[in-house]
Amino acid sequence: MQFENRVALITGGGRGIGQAVALAFARAGADVAVADVDVAIAQETADLVKRVGRRSTAIGVDVRDVDSVGAMVAAAEQALGDIDIAVNNAGVISIKGIAELDVEDWDQIMAVNARGVFLSTQAELAVMRPRRFGRIINMASIAGKVGFPDLSHYSASKFAVIGFTNAVAKEVAAEGITVNALCPGIVGTGMWRGEEGLSGRWRQPGESEEQSWERHQKTLLPQGVAQTPEDMGQMAVYLASAEHVTGQAIAVDGGFSL
Repeated sequence: MQFENRVALITGGGRGIGQAVALAFARAGADVAVADVDVAIAQETADLVKRVGRRSTAIGVDVRDVDSVGAMVAAAEQALGDIDIAVNNAGVISIKGIAELDVEDWDQIMAVNARGVFLSTQAELAVMRPRRFGRIINMASIAGKVGFPDLSHYSASKFAVIGFTNAVAKEVAAEGITVNALCPGIVGTGMWRGEEGLSGRWRQPGESEEQSWERHQKTLLPQGVAQTPEDMGQMAVYLASAEHVTGQAIAVDGGFSL
């Protein structure tokens, strides 16, 4: 119960990695505000947090909108108290080669993945700095460390998150606040799985999506197995507890970025 009497705010907390992070903090003793563009999905995660025995609230948010982000922070503090930990996980992806991309694709990815992290971090720091304590974790990606074909726009947004995180960490380093980026590797969620995911797009002739998924795990990952949302929850909990780790972009990727 290392985070008992602490409050964590998770954006994009309704499913996948966000949900796993929310539950990891709940199991570590924190009360959790779950924010998502779909408040009904956020409520599902909030209900799971309550089953763990912690307080929770579901909040609808559009991380692209400054007023919506400000209202999210205010609602979280009104429901649960001062925000101690924030995980800015909300993100979107599309898979298109550079010739396929249009301006709308680029703007949508940047608006959620980069602008959303900026607006959320700014609003969170506004309530953390007066108390001189806070832990901010911005969700990046191994695609923010290594470029991927068909993901130039997504990689650009995640490289931006890492640079932003490093710069802000230096601004607030003497104020009791750490700011880090977490870089998931190959996780079996929407980016990779299914006919519309990378394992579907990068199939070899005669290969099924499942066979492609298995091949990519074996060829890209030294450990030979994909990572899980729960792995990301474990790292988020560590970063929130590490007093002297800040400005880092830590990959949980089975050795991919070695």
